[in-house]
Amino acid sequence: MDVAARIFNMTAKEPLDAASRCAHDVQISCASCRMARLCLPLALESGDIERLDSIVQRGRPLQPGEHVYRAGDRFSSIYAVRSGALKAYRMSSDGTEQVTGFYFPGEVFGMEGIGQNCHAGAAVALETSAICEIPFERLEELSARIPSLQRHCFSLMGQEIVQDQQLITLLGKNSAEQRVGALLLGISSRNARRKLSATALRLPMSRIDIGNYLGLTIETVSRVLNRFQKAGVLTVDQREIVILQPDRLHDVVDGVASSAP
Repeated sequence: MDVAARIFNMTAKEPLDAASRCAHDVQISCASCRMARLCLPLALESGDIERLDSIVQRGRPLQPGEHVYRAGDRFSSIYAVRSGALKAYRMSSDGTEQVTGFYFPGEVFGMEGIGQNCHAGAAVALETSAICEIPFERLEELSARIPSLQRHCFSLMGQEIVQDQQLITLLGKNSAEQRVGALLLGISSRNARRKLSATALRLPMSRIDIGNYLGLTIETVSRVLNRFQKAGVLTVDQREIVILQPDRLHDVVDGVASSAP
């Protein structure tokens, strides 16, 4: 096993909660979920958490390639990722898929359907994943009685807008190195929010999905990762990446430095 693999194995695992409960467990509650600190407002009291938990629906784990919803489906719920990873995508008029986002544990998705009362795109599992379904009408009713929950819902909507703006900014980057670097740094910061390693990353999406999301070919994505590796910025082992020089990667994204050795 090489150095990068050893680093990844030591640092990339999620910390277990006190009960060491499986994230796929449908019997888990909001109070015991290890992702609660990310998708719940911190100000919620125990009684309010129980009221929220009473409306949350948890089904069997999704298998890779299984859809949560498709474009045109009626909007009725928003969703929180408990484990695994999902991607959101839309189909263009010519039938081409456009990846619009990736969602990791603790993150909420599906809010794009609120405005038109139907989903504009689709959401599909990238790997075996567990989600919480939150019926929106019941969430609205509960939010009216719990101000901190209502503020949190507004905050989540604001985050969706910010993410859309970030994607536009990302696609406006001049170079492929900047786009790939920005994606890796984004995943790094999301790992950090989940108390995972910010430098040892496991990418649940394929190179094709990465290229689709960034507006690059799969060959370009592979070339950029190889360039970063040769420059000593990171190491690549299939979907496992270790960022060795975060500051240098930031410089590349900011246009301050090149990835070339």
